Amino acid sequence: MNTFLIILNVVVMLALLGVLFWMQKKHISFTKRVFAGLGIGVVYGVILQLIYTSDSDIITKSVDWFNLAGSGYVRLLQMVVIPLIMVSIISAIMNLKGKQNLGKMSLSIIAILLITTAIAASVSIVTSLSFNLTSIEIEGGDRELAQGQKMEERLVDVKDQTIPQQVLEFIPSNPFADMTGERRTSTLAVVIFSAFIGVAVLGLDRKKPQQAETFRGMVNAVYAVVMRIVTLVLRLTPYGILALITKVTATTNPDEILKLIKFVIASYVALIVMFIIHLIIISLFGFNPITYVKKVLPTLIFAFTSRSSAAAIPLNVETQTKRLGVSDGIANLSASFGATIGQNGCAGIYPAMLAVMIAPTVGIDPMSWDFIITLILVVVISSFGVAGVGGGATFASLIVLSTMNLPVALAGLLISVEPLIDMGRTALNVNDSMTAGLVSSKILKENDQDTFNDQTRDLDSAVQV
Repeated sequence: MNTFLIILNVVVMLALLGVLFWMQKKHISFTKRVFAGLGIGVVYGVILQLIYTSDSDIITKSVDWFNLAGSGYVRLLQMVVIPLIMVSIISAIMNLKGKQNLGKMSLSIIAILLITTAIAASVSIVTSLSFNLTSIEIEGGDRELAQGQKMEERLVDVKDQTIPQQVLEFIPSNPFADMTGERRTSTLAVVIFSAFIGVAVLGLDRKKPQQAETFRGMVNAVYAVVMRIVTLVLRLTPYGILALITKVTATTNPDEILKLIKFVIASYVALIVMFIIHLIIISLFGFNPITYVKKVLPTLIFAFTSRSSAAAIPLNVETQTKRLGVSDGIANLSASFGATIGQNGCAGIYPAMLAVMIAPTVGIDPMSWDFIITLILVVVISSFGVAGVGGGATFASLIVLSTMNLPVALAGLLISVEPLIDMGRTALNVNDSMTAGLVSSKILKENDQDTFNDQTRDLDSAVQV
């Protein structure tokens, strides 16, 4: 009987995927198909949970099949991330007028990412204190205690590292190993390696122009192929979102959320406030925030469902260049940097909130200015090199809590709502990288305002057959 029900669930999923395919054949816009996938997935997930409950064996095995579309799509995006970063950054730097422009681009993007991270930490502190959050109120079961112990074990890997040692991790010693994602700082290491290649080509222009031109032709050919792969993968976005959100909705236990509802609400209040601050920053630089939201929503929805800033890089870059009018170089740098530096959600809001919650357990007053200022500084510094995949916030929290001499095991009490909150955090991370790219393009005068203002532009222009 169970096998029949699993097959039935899978058949329904295939039928829903077929609906999205029909919408594509009818040339319904990409954005509408993304929203359709999101809405259908939520409804189907709720129905499955009401029928079977979130922890049933039928749900588990059905979701295993759904992952072929959901996790399969995320894997395809992850597959193209490193090649896209490499060829895009090399290509962008090769076309710069000089090395100084690269420095200005990088400095502007990183500065915006770090400044907004400091603001995010401040927002998180105010929100935590306003909601009177404390880990003392949270009761932990076996699962939470096991997670706490696991976090303490992971702490061994980072607690003995000084800040200079952590910075050294960004520098690639074996770029080919970093291309496999071997380290948590691999993405940033690939960015640095690619930047060196691009700068080297600029140097060849003066000394060996023929070799430089030959290399340019090779890179341009590879770039065209990689972008074609990105195009093919991005066309699958509505299908991936449908499967991903169905899984989340069907497997989330409402009872566990209700136990920590105060923390969940506080987290999303902080995330929403920070998102509004992003829009204020954008508007201060002369961009219409409503137009911006309309154009970036499909990318944010994917980030929300996939919980991976790194996997969102291809869609992030396409959104910036095709819809926001950001230049290729700035778009690729901001998307790449944003996946590993200054993540407002994972490296800003979450660690600061945990620190405020845990501080009273060791006799620290979270309202003291010494604690608040130190926490903000530690959050900003530790926001370098946060992995752009699900779980990056845990690593950031380990660094912040250990630096502040706070017990890390108590953070394990929140494991039951971690995926739900991580969805919002990831969306904010990606939005921050797009904000950094858009604002930097304005500062450096590399923004196409006509592209930004064009209301007819849809990502279909980037994902056509």
